[in-house]
Amino acid sequence: MAVYFDHRIEAPDSNGLPSQVNWHSALPVLAVASSSSTTGGTVDLYLQQGEFVESCHVGRPHQPTVLRWHPLKPVLAVGWENGEVMVLTHPSGDQTVLSSTHLAAITVIEWSSSGSRLVTGDQAGVLAVWKVDPRGRLQGNHLVKHEYHKPLTCCTFRPTSPGVDVAKLARASVSGDDNALDMFSWKGAPLKMGPQEGLVFYVSTAEGKVHNVDEHCKSSTLLSVEGSIKKLFYLDKREALCVITDTLMLSQYTLRPEGGAQEFMKVKLSSKTGQNMNIEWTNNSLLITAAGEHVIRLWDLERDENYILSLDETLGFEKGEMINCVSHCAAKEMLAAGTSLGRVALWRMVTQPGSSKTDTSVQWKLQTPTEIQGNVTQLQWGSSLNLLAANNTNTVLILCEHVMSAHFSQQLAAVQLTPTQLSISQFSTGSHLALLSDIHIKGVCVTKDSVTVWSGRQVSVYELTGTVLRNLGSFPCDSHIVAAHGENIYTVEPNRVQIRTPQGTVKQLLTFTKAEGNPVLLSVCQSYLVVGTDTAHIRVFDLSRRDAKAHCSAKNLSEHIINLGALRSVKCNANGSQVSVLISQVNGRPDHKVYFYDIEMDTVTHFDFFTGRPSSGISHSEDSERQQFQGPELSGRCPVSHFWDESEPRLFVCETVPISSDSSSVTSMDMPGEKDPSPTEAAAPLHPTQPSNGASTQFPQMVSRRALRDFVGLENCEKSTRDAMLNFSFYLTIGDMDEAFKSIKLIKSKAVWENMARMCVKTCRLDVARVCLGNMGNARAAKALKEAEAEPEPDAQVAMLAVQLGMVEDAEKLYKSCQRYDLLNKFYQASGQWQKALETAETQDRIHLRTTYYSYAKYLESIGNKTLALAFYENSETHRAEVPRMLQDDAASLEIYVNKMKDKSIYKWWAQYLESQSDMDTALLYYERAEDFLSLVRVYCYIGNIQKASEIANETGDRAASYHLARNYEGHDDIKQAVHFYTRAQAYNNAIRLCKENGLDDQLMNLALLSNPEDMMEAACYYEDKGTYMDRAVSLYHKAGYVSKALELAFATEQFAALQSIAEDLNENSDAALLARCSDFFITHSQYEKAVELLVAAKKYHQALELCVNQNLTITEEMAERMTVTDSKALTEEDRKDVLERIADCCMRQGNYHLATKKYTQAGNKPKAMRSLLKSGDTEKIIFFANVCRQKELFIMAANYLQSLDWRKNPEILKTIIGFYTKGRAPDLLAGFYEACAQVEIDDYQNYEKALDALTEAAKCLSKAKDSIGQYEVRLADLQHKISLIKKFVHARRLYENNPAEAVQVCEALLEEPELDPAVRVGDAYGFLVEHHCQQGNFQVAYRKLEELQKHLPSQNIRYYISQASLEALQKGMGISLDRIDTRTIVKEEDEVEEDLNMS
Repeated sequence: MAVYFDHRIEAPDSNGLPSQVNWHSALPVLAVASSSSTTGGTVDLYLQQGEFVESCHVGRPHQPTVLRWHPLKPVLAVGWENGEVMVLTHPSGDQTVLSSTHLAAITVIEWSSSGSRLVTGDQAGVLAVWKVDPRGRLQGNHLVKHEYHKPLTCCTFRPTSPGVDVAKLARASVSGDDNALDMFSWKGAPLKMGPQEGLVFYVSTAEGKVHNVDEHCKSSTLLSVEGSIKKLFYLDKREALCVITDTLMLSQYTLRPEGGAQEFMKVKLSSKTGQNMNIEWTNNSLLITAAGEHVIRLWDLERDENYILSLDETLGFEKGEMINCVSHCAAKEMLAAGTSLGRVALWRMVTQPGSSKTDTSVQWKLQTPTEIQGNVTQLQWGSSLNLLAANNTNTVLILCEHVMSAHFSQQLAAVQLTPTQLSISQFSTGSHLALLSDIHIKGVCVTKDSVTVWSGRQVSVYELTGTVLRNLGSFPCDSHIVAAHGENIYTVEPNRVQIRTPQGTVKQLLTFTKAEGNPVLLSVCQSYLVVGTDTAHIRVFDLSRRDAKAHCSAKNLSEHIINLGALRSVKCNANGSQVSVLISQVNGRPDHKVYFYDIEMDTVTHFDFFTGRPSSGISHSEDSERQQFQGPELSGRCPVSHFWDESEPRLFVCETVPISSDSSSVTSMDMPGEKDPSPTEAAAPLHPTQPSNGASTQFPQMVSRRALRDFVGLENCEKSTRDAMLNFSFYLTIGDMDEAFKSIKLIKSKAVWENMARMCVKTCRLDVARVCLGNMGNARAAKALKEAEAEPEPDAQVAMLAVQLGMVEDAEKLYKSCQRYDLLNKFYQASGQWQKALETAETQDRIHLRTTYYSYAKYLESIGNKTLALAFYENSETHRAEVPRMLQDDAASLEIYVNKMKDKSIYKWWAQYLESQSDMDTALLYYERAEDFLSLVRVYCYIGNIQKASEIANETGDRAASYHLARNYEGHDDIKQAVHFYTRAQAYNNAIRLCKENGLDDQLMNLALLSNPEDMMEAACYYEDKGTYMDRAVSLYHKAGYVSKALELAFATEQFAALQSIAEDLNENSDAALLARCSDFFITHSQYEKAVELLVAAKKYHQALELCVNQNLTITEEMAERMTVTDSKALTEEDRKDVLERIADCCMRQGNYHLATKKYTQAGNKPKAMRSLLKSGDTEKIIFFANVCRQKELFIMAANYLQSLDWRKNPEILKTIIGFYTKGRAPDLLAGFYEACAQVEIDDYQNYEKALDALTEAAKCLSKAKDSIGQYEVRLADLQHKISLIKKFVHARRLYENNPAEAVQVCEALLEEPELDPAVRVGDAYGFLVEHHCQQGNFQVAYRKLEELQKHLPSQNIRYYISQASLEALQKGMGISLDRIDTRTIVKEEDEVEEDLNMS
């Protein structure tokens, strides 16, 4: 809570009445203009406490009209009514008068945003623009002068478009911001910076025109409105211009880039007419007006909303009090208003959780007013957030905000009420006093019998004797902090602390070194004084002796606390062992930690209120559950003040506020071992509250005394009990349970034990709670706690303890923290909080939603609210039973509800009720609506209308109705109808019973087949015993699953058709003997396939195979798989292989080669498997099988098979053959294959080069073959001979191009070889020679060689060896016809054919 000190300005007596006030935007300097009808006008400057600055006094015989401060420099521009404009500099008092540009009263003075331009305007419409240097001095004459010929009213500069703030960017770069450094980098794009300040401005005239003056000082008319313009604002966010006229017409204009303005909104402001309106414009587009009414009007131009703020009489305002002026402080979010009765009203903007943002009026909170007397006509917030200037037409007062002082010590409390008044409360006697001081109180300090106050310039000491306050002394002192102990007063000076008497005499000096700094903080607790300095040092002094002695050496906290800026507060405990410290960070923000300095251990620890956790060094594992519960209550807060108990050195209390919130809370801790706070103190912290206004009281009570939560009910307990409780809390906090129980073992009071049990809820110590409940004798709570141990969540167990102790709020928080919404739902129901129970069930515990609805409906029914109970019974879907029960005493309402709901269940209940009332006709109607056919049939049978009952049963097919009707027919010996309806009811056993009893054998068979196996068995026995219809007996035995009995009966009665039907259901799980018997039966009747299946099922595989061979039955793959035994127990391995080979042999004979291959493979006989696969001719599978088996023999077999294919046209097969022979290690066979390849190349393609390569490979392979008997030597020699001959022929061909003669000689020599033809075809050699001689023109020689060829190969066609071109050349050269040669060849071929025919 804050109060405002009012400092009246020290104005000279010669000054007139103040007319204007104006604060500098950055400095605490106030300019005041005064007017006097006799002496003229003056302008004076004052400091923040109203001190007059003599050097800056300005007087003129004319009245001042406008005051404007330079935005940065201490330079004031003043306009006078004679047209003079002067510039006043603070504090030197230098005065600069501008050149005589204006001749009429000055109406407009405006500085640009950085102060480089000054605009002045007068009543005659003359406008001048002046240039100002960086020091705030005018440079020469005006830049430009415009004449508008109408009085100028307003002027506003247009801000620059957002660009790069170079100053901020530089600071970020120095701080290490990579992005900022990149923007300054030469490698990147050039830094785009807008102009440093906006030089464009707008000026308005009394005739309603707005002129635009650009940065070059060129003027143009922008817009025009009706009436004189009163206010001109620029809306930054919308880039629009706002105009308010003297008729209160508000218009908004969009400014086009090319020039001109477009109106987009126009509205009439409501206000009291005939009054001088005060208009305030804020940066967030809020327009605030005061026009001598009892309300303030606000318009939010961004959201297009408006609302009012009014005065509240309950806060001290009077009826009929009017508001004259307003001033808004954006940084503090405060709105100040001056009233006609001399009061300053203050509204603070607060954001209330859960409030709608659109309801803006609830966000302004009216504060207690400050009274200054007179009629407040002008208000303005100063550069300092704590300064407010108020003009009441007689004088100007500077209101300085001060936080209200309060202090508590030794059962004495003092709270500041006004700047000069204190409220004193004595808790030992219960008396309340008021202290009125003659100084402005900036601080107060109390002891057991004294009160000390100070103002920063003077200290006053008052002695308290009983209920009388007596002034002991006053002395001047500039100390801003004072402490008191006994008869000593402690004040501070640079580098020392003064110990004074109440009259101000210095008794002792406590000096500090330069490194320790200047004392700035003092605090006394018991006999210890702690001093904090501006260099973050602390020192503790012992005051128990005559002179103060150092208790410990100075401690530099900056060595232990990171980011320490300055000390905010230091406090010491009662025995001087601990010092608590609050600090500000380097950036000036308060730290959210409280630090503790242990003097004996010389260590610094802390508790972090932002996270709700202590420092890691003082955390204990056993308190994790407690931290989990209390952490959320403490997190997100910041400490503002702290206290130590004056008698218990372990008890520490800290006041915290949520971050960005006004509310505060008090947390107490046990020390040492600062952990999650453990509440343990009976003396309450002080909570100042505002006195109620309107009720005058001589001694307003500002302090309330409240016991801590663990001592509620123990306020008046004995000291021993209190000490025991304190010890218990301390040991419980540090986890020493033995000492904790020792400290309370002698306590007998149930109230104390109950209080400790409540403490256990906060600390989550269930083990301690059980002891407390036992000493309380609360058996019910102990039992409930025992049952709650079944819950897995510890918080749920603690919540049950809280419920038993009546701590409803704690129980609710605990259930929510462990997310046991089911238990929370039950808790709400048990405590009667049904709305919360319903909300919880609907949002978090939907699995119990219907149960909650039902319980709430039962509750509503119990209190007589049947209408609402009915709705919740429906929500719980229990209305079908519960609503009729609830309304059974009100038949009329119940009938209306039944007809309204149209529910079948409810119809049925109502029909049963009517039936009980013997109203059968109506009951039948509702049974029919409910579609309860059983009840319809039952009632119709009861009233004797059997025909109607039969119709219903037949039409609906309802089984229950049919059964009831069948029983009725049976009772009336109508067996046929009874059997019929038993059948429709699917009660086949009853129908079978009636058939057997009444000899209905034909119907019995059909019913038995529809019924279950037991009924089929009974019917079969019936037929068997009767000796007739044996086929039916066999069929029923079969259907019932008694196959053996059916077979025996079928064999005995020779029911072969039934036997065949039964055999179809036999499988390998059937009896082997039975299978064999059936197979013999099928063999006898030539049904071999069925016999084979049964033999296989009987695992008589040899017989089955023999039967397949003998009867030429095809073995299917399914049959083969069934005969493939995998269980080694059924057959030995040899027998199994024998069976598989026999199966494969059968498949081979049947041509099923693939299946044979599979079975041979399963039997392990891979050669036979390959042979069967070769017979199938499946090349792909043959190759795959050979590669999988990887046996030499199989590779050779596969290669031999592949040679039978057309490997000449398929290179892949050729490669495979070579690969298989190689893998099979058969080089002789591979050599033979190469020879075959060579012969193919010679015969088909005459490609002797490839043939030579093939024969070479053949020779290599043959040379690798093992020859034990020398059979390969002759073959190899022959192969080498062929190779040599082919080499010669190939050499001759290649030699021909270079040396044809030698090539011919080589070829002639080849023809002389005796065994040429197997290697080189004779025709190819002669063809070579014929071709040569034809090319050389030796046709005679060529013809002779041709004849030799025909002689050696009389049966061959010469065209195979000689080209057509050579033959044609020979024909031409010799002059003979080729027909002759061809005819000769053809005749010889025909003779050979005839010879072949004759031989055949």
